Amino acid sequence: MTESTTEPEPSESLKTFGAVLQAFRENRGHTQESLAPLLGYSAHYLASVEQGRRFPTRQFVDKAEEVLEAFGALRKAYRHLTRKPGLAVWFRKWALLEASALSLDTYEPRVVPGLLQTEAYARVLFRGQLPPLSDEQIEAQLAARQERQALLRDRPNTAYSFIIEEHLFRHEVGGVEVTRGLLDHVLEVTELRNVDLQVLPLARGHHAGLDGPMQMAETPDHQWLAYLEGQEHGQFIADSKTISVLQMRYGKLRSQALTPEDSRGLLTRLRGAL
Repeated sequence: MTESTTEPEPSESLKTFGAVLQAFRENRGHTQESLAPLLGYSAHYLASVEQGRRFPTRQFVDKAEEVLEAFGALRKAYRHLTRKPGLAVWFRKWALLEASALSLDTYEPRVVPGLLQTEAYARVLFRGQLPPLSDEQIEAQLAARQERQALLRDRPNTAYSFIIEEHLFRHEVGGVEVTRGLLDHVLEVTELRNVDLQVLPLARGHHAGLDGPMQMAETPDHQWLAYLEGQEHGQFIADSKTISVLQMRYGKLRSQALTPEDSRGLLTRLRGAL
């Protein structure tokens, strides 16, 4: 899942957050130049946040909260920001749906899905992206991904189903250490009662997912929607006939993939071999 973008559009909530940050900074007697090194960010970055032109990372907010002793005000204001950092325009609508879905089904043959990635694995993907991203864009991407990943634990009544190709774990993207961390993380996540993961083994020849990745979500009013993604674009689908076809393919994939128990066994063996 790419979920990439340049700087998102401004919003009133960003301007408000920036004003609150500026007020706490000035109350502590700091200039932007004196505060920035304490936060570990550039003065330019700090100025962009205060002016409402840049979406702050969660790490930035946590550090500013600590340094400025903001009594939780910055974290509370951060929760009300309306832009999604680091999310492509076409993906934002789906990201909002993810946050309220009753169930979410994901088949991914290209990379480990964003909801299951580690920071190290995601960072390798973002650093290799073309056109290249700036350091600040990479941090925005990581913040967006980490925010989405919190859904797995924050929404225990949402059923998450993942079908992932075995070769994604054998590619060792980022090297052995990154892959070890990824496998450890995925195995930990699959211990959650609301997360169901199945691996599509290399030995499986023809299967129902050859037309590409897919995601489907059930809304609170029990409507099913889907999202298909390719290079530089994504397609949001509400047509019931198309949804029916995708559900048929996903159901077939479930029967063709290893069971959740056998999938955990395979991932455990892969981890032990590294």
